[in-house]
Amino acid sequence: MTALLDQFHSHMTRLPLMAILRGLKPEEALAVGQAIVSSGFHILEVPLNSPEPLRSIQILSEAFPRALIGAGTVTTAQQVRDIKAAGGQLIISPHLDDNVVCEAVNLGLISLPGVATPTEAFRALALGAHGLKLFPSEMISPAVVKSMRAVLPKDVKLIPVGGIGLHNMAAYRQSGASGFGLGSALFAPGKSAEAVGESAEAFVQTWHNMQ
Repeated sequence: MTALLDQFHSHMTRLPLMAILRGLKPEEALAVGQAIVSSGFHILEVPLNSPEPLRSIQILSEAFPRALIGAGTVTTAQQVRDIKAAGGQLIISPHLDDNVVCEAVNLGLISLPGVATPTEAFRALALGAHGLKLFPSEMISPAVVKSMRAVLPKDVKLIPVGGIGLHNMAAYRQSGASGFGLGSALFAPGKSAEAVGESAEAFVQTWHNMQ
């Protein structure tokens, strides 16, 4: 196990919540990142369809070296290389693309591809993915997560993303979800760092109350 993979597993054990910062601007990255990290989050994702995402990733990576910083909406192998050059350590996609997963694994980065079926899930694991982003969770109910958990290797990280909020975390957790990717319920463009911090703390408290 590499040091980075060990770090990923450690963070997933302590608090398996990923902050999805879609729309984050470089000039607000430090304040928003500080608010989220201070609440207990250790995994932050900047989707590539955000303004200057590589710059934000660089800022976050330099400011929070103990956190795992990466990118979402990654669709090409070249993007994987660009993300690593910016200091990113985590590659998250909305779909399963062989080239993206293999490039991330070959470069020693954490790979979390998006899957929606058992076929995609097993394919991703065969390629070397380190966890599975269940996306979009609006069409992957807790019952579906339970069924997938029954057939996948027990140690596989299943992370629902899309439509996750304080109201439905418990149902997914009871069905076998390992953690969650939190998007608009945590951060949205124009939301102040203070408000983001309050939302982050609410998610952290909700997670701990489920343990």
